Amino acid sequence: MDDAIVHTSRLRKQFGEVAALTGLDLMVPSNIIYGLLGPKGAGKSTAVQILSTLTKPTGGRAVVAGFDVARYPEEVRKMIGIAGQDASLDDRLTARENLRIFGRRSRLGTRGARRRADELLERFDLAQAGDRPVGGYPGGRRRLVHLLASLLPGPAVLLLDEPTKGLDVRSRRAIWASVRQLVADGTTVLLATQYLDEVDQLASAVGVIDHGNLIAEGGPAQLKSQIGRHIDVVVEAAEHLPCAMALLERITGRCPEADGLHIVVAAVDAVPTVPQIVRELDASGAVIRTIGIREPSLDDVVLSLTGKNAPPAEPVGCVAGGTGARFPAQEGH
Repeated sequence: MDDAIVHTSRLRKQFGEVAALTGLDLMVPSNIIYGLLGPKGAGKSTAVQILSTLTKPTGGRAVVAGFDVARYPEEVRKMIGIAGQDASLDDRLTARENLRIFGRRSRLGTRGARRRADELLERFDLAQAGDRPVGGYPGGRRRLVHLLASLLPGPAVLLLDEPTKGLDVRSRRAIWASVRQLVADGTTVLLATQYLDEVDQLASAVGVIDHGNLIAEGGPAQLKSQIGRHIDVVVEAAEHLPCAMALLERITGRCPEADGLHIVVAAVDAVPTVPQIVRELDASGAVIRTIGIREPSLDDVVLSLTGKNAPPAEPVGCVAGGTGARFPAQEGH
């Protein structure tokens, strides 16, 4: 990929007997938000640590903005910003003072650090709050200041590792808006997170990692379309499971999975409607409690790719009908 600003080739990292990365091949184009997903322990944070020169790879190659991270770590550090889970700010100092300290550490000089801190606080509507100690800030504002610290050098690439962990929804959305603004200003963002809704909201490209390797890649909509919408059925009794599962397999062409009285099956091609499914189940003699069809989420994508079952859909309201079957008044999503 000619426009890739971050790419890795057969990247490996070993911690003793534990293989954190086992041959990661990654390509991140310029000026996008690229979401890096995977279950806990998949290797996301290790990849970010290598790309940010915080740890050295055991094997393979990683390049950021044209510089090999192992051969030219100093050059790479000039091109990146990194914001992780922990906001390492001095609570006794104001946001402006904290940013000036970070700016001097980034070799901007006293005057340059002062100018850059003022510029960022103004751009992100923190000019007034910037003169108050960060110890009194709510979590979202504090995390935003930490994010601004990573932007002081004007990085070409911003590496985010769980940047909104522990924040409430409102604070997370404020961070999301800030990240979008960064990309509009020309920064490339690599976002590693377990908050899959975050990636769904922000990323135009997604890579899924498991066991230290890339197992799937594409846009959020593309990845979700590959697993299809989920049909969820709860039968009245265990005796109705075989009949209901056979019928769902016939109409979807996919093998359903059962957990107790709950059945879930993905429909990738032609997705039947709830009334169609209810009529066929009713005709077969299967008695059901609830039924719903839901759109897949990135949670479903990751769970499907890593071999785990997707969670059941929320129950929907039901009315009586047919031979004792009960079904929703409208299709669930």
